[in-house]
This record gives sequence, C-alpha cells and structure tokens, in this order.
Amino acid sequence: MTAGPAPAPAGRADARRNRELVLRTAMRVFAEEGLEISLGRIAQRAGVGAGTVYRHFPSKEILIEAVLAEHIEGLVAAADRWAARAAPGDALFGFLLEVIEKSAGRQHICDALTADRGWPRVVMAAAGRRFREALERLLRDAKEAGAIRADVRADDLSALAVGGAALRSAHRDPVRGALLVRLLLDGLRPGAVTKAAAFRDASSLPRHGTTAERHCVECGARLRVRATGRPPRYCGPACRQRAHRRRLAVQPPSQS
Repeated sequence: MTAGPAPAPAGRADARRNRELVLRTAMRVFAEEGLEISLGRIAQRAGVGAGTVYRHFPSKEILIEAVLAEHIEGLVAAADRWAARAAPGDALFGFLLEVIEKSAGRQHICDALTADRGWPRVVMAAAGRRFREALERLLRDAKEAGAIRADVRADDLSALAVGGAALRSAHRDPVRGALLVRLLLDGLRPGAVTKAAAFRDASSLPRHGTTAERHCVECGARLRVRATGRPPRYCGPACRQRAHRRRLAVQPPSQS
C-alpha cells in the first residue's frame, strides 16, 4: 500500500492559518473602517499578536496588495466555476454580477490604487493578468454563442464592473441598486439597443434661421419654434391662461 503525502510540519501549517486569518480580517476591516486602519488594529481584530502580522506583511502596502490579489484570485476561480456550470451567455453575465456584488464596498481601495502610480506591483499584476485571461475566455465564448454584442471588449467589461460596483454601493436601497446593475448589464445583450437615441444638447439645436418642433405643455398641440429666443410653452393665450388658473388652484392660501 502506497503511503500518502507527509503532513506539513505543525509550525508551517500554523503559519499558513495565521496568514489566511490576517488576510480575511484585513479584507473585512479595510472595507468597514478604511485604509487608514493600523496593522496593530488588524492584529487585534484577528486575535493574533502584532508580530504575527508584521512577520507575514512587513508594511500596510504589502498587506493591501495581498488582500487585493486574494480578492482577484477568488474572482478568477469564480470565472472557472461559471464556465463549467452554465451556458456561455449565462456564465459571462453571472460572473459579471458576482464580480460587482463581491467588489461593492471596496471603492476606497480602488481609489487608493488609482491615486498611487506605483501600482500595480508584481503580485497584483500577476493576479490581474489571470483575471483578464479568465474574462476574455468568458467573453469569447459568449460572442461565439451570440449572447453578447460583437463590439464589446474585455476592457469594456472591466470598466463596467468597476462602475457597477460603485453604483451598487452608492444606492441607498440594495434591491434597487441590484436592479440597476442588471439593467446596465442587459444593455450588452444583442438587440438591447436597436437605435442610438439623440440627446438634446447644444449641438442638436437648430441653427439660426431654422425651426424645431415642440408641443404645447397644456394641450399637446404642435409648436414651431425658432432657434433664437426663448422657446414657447403654450400654443396660445387660452392654454396659457388655463395653466395659470390651474397653478393658482393648487397653491396654498397665504398666511395673513
């Protein structure tokens, strides 16, 4: 009978457990209290000595990098799970939702990385490459299945995930925030947008001497409006007077 692998020395196993404990604690504490928290406070929350934290992570920057790399590696593993258990389109959109959900609340960490031009460092860069490769595989499979617009790129999805996480965190109602994220992702599906809508801005206003079409706010009659001057709101005095009487009717009586 062949003997199994020898167990790791007790000291080495304890060190691994302590490192994982510090990482999990730091991830939670950074999200709850911000990056200004000290390593001593993280050690206290983890229930280990400060020396244990410093032995594995000599500086806060090294700990932050390890926390983020751990987070990204978890997302890479999630991409593999989605690819194995779902159809290509469902795998991509399910993965993006999971990325946004797990990244919500970490915006201050992302902001800190953006402000520091020294990032990404070696560990983060390696994790980032693996994440991009996993995302590109899911995107390629979804395109081949016709489940996503053909013009979408991997960096589009990365940017959308960052924005979706910020939206998810900013909304006071978590249910509404999650709904908005799903609506955002639905715009990536083929046929979701059939025609680009024209936004009304200065460039879309008529040039001098031409006219634009508007409607009376009271009766809906068509108005012809010149490009210069204030655009009218009513088709004539009757509608203007009717609107004025309605405003007076809903105003509270003045206090004498």
